[in-house]
Amino acid sequence: MRLGIVFSLIASVFLSLTACSKEKEEASEMGSLGNIEGVWEGTINISNQPLPIIVEFEADKGMISIPLQGLNDYPLTSVKLTESDLFFNMNIQGQKLTFDGKVEQEKITGTFTQQGQAFPFELVKGSKEEEVEKDRLVEVKVKDGIIFSQLEIPQGEGPFPLMVIIAGSGPTDRNGNSIALPGKNNSLKMLAEDLAVEGVATLRYDKRGVGNNTGLAGKEEDLRFEQYIDDAAALVQFAKVDERFSKVGIIGHSEGSLIGMVASQKADADMFISIAGAGRPIDQVLLEQLQTQLPPNLLEESIDILESLKKGEQVKTVSPELQSIFRSSVQPYVISWLKYDPLEQLQKFNGPVLLVNGNLDIQVPVKDAELLHQANKDSDLLIVDKMNHILKEAPSDREGNIATYSDPNLPLAKGLIDGIVEFLQERVK
Repeated sequence: MRLGIVFSLIASVFLSLTACSKEKEEASEMGSLGNIEGVWEGTINISNQPLPIIVEFEADKGMISIPLQGLNDYPLTSVKLTESDLFFNMNIQGQKLTFDGKVEQEKITGTFTQQGQAFPFELVKGSKEEEVEKDRLVEVKVKDGIIFSQLEIPQGEGPFPLMVIIAGSGPTDRNGNSIALPGKNNSLKMLAEDLAVEGVATLRYDKRGVGNNTGLAGKEEDLRFEQYIDDAAALVQFAKVDERFSKVGIIGHSEGSLIGMVASQKADADMFISIAGAGRPIDQVLLEQLQTQLPPNLLEESIDILESLKKGEQVKTVSPELQSIFRSSVQPYVISWLKYDPLEQLQKFNGPVLLVNGNLDIQVPVKDAELLHQANKDSDLLIVDKMNHILKEAPSDREGNIATYSDPNLPLAKGLIDGIVEFLQERVK
């Protein structure tokens, strides 16, 4: 499990984008963009740290969004498309940022340049099959706007049990895909569709700053863990008053597990399912990962930083090597995250609980599910054989395991859907 928003920034110029949003320039030199019209999602790879971006091309203009910087639908200054060669740029505070790339079928790759520095970027076009149909797009009010969620309803007569699916860490969409990682796995899309076949309805949604919910992205320094909790709770409360649904619960994957534990309490959910959820506070999980990646001096600094953050105190000086994890703009979010111990939160929920983990999960080991099970002895524990972190069957070697993360054609691991359906049938009346 990775820290939810561990991404590098382009440069300090982006920190004041909101203030300069009024300086939009009229688009010029627009070519015919019919061949690339639509939404493209991807990343700029800055010093091996991916920064998620979203670019939308229309017939006569283009717009770019950088969710982690609070930049939404900023107009491109110019776009030129000549056969397969694509060039577009944007002017911000007198600086020109350029993208020079090549279009190859459903992918755009090239070079991003700012202030003489060049970084590779890649964009992938959203497929038509992933567009949300209007009759399944649900709008739910939250404190600072509207969150969009995709509804999957089984065929036949209801009412049906409904599960709100919460995605894992990072800029993850409703289908379980992160725009910060190459390829797609479609794990949560498959989960929702397979459950619908078994008579279980679902609501799944893009996280703040991603896809349909790009509009909910604020500045990175303003993001708090509680916002994710409130989003999930709002969807549960929305579904609980809908007569099409008999019971309403939550399925939380990875970081979404902890979010779901707290949201289940807040919204009085009828049941809760954790898939690959950590059984320890995030500082312990993070340090376990850093031990294998950092030299002693940086590991010691990380320990000191986390101790300060646990006290609610931000750290002003952070080594360059640790900026991607502990930069000042992300520290308020980490402080808010550290308030929640999964063992304590699970004990507070009184409804039926199913704890799921795969025995080939290289991010969240089985021991975390066992810790959660010990904290709530009335819970059900399901260990799925050969299942990895993205809910697919995987080989035992690490390289082969990771390769499944970018293969959307692999089915979900055998036993996962059956285990969830059996839990709902036996424990939820």
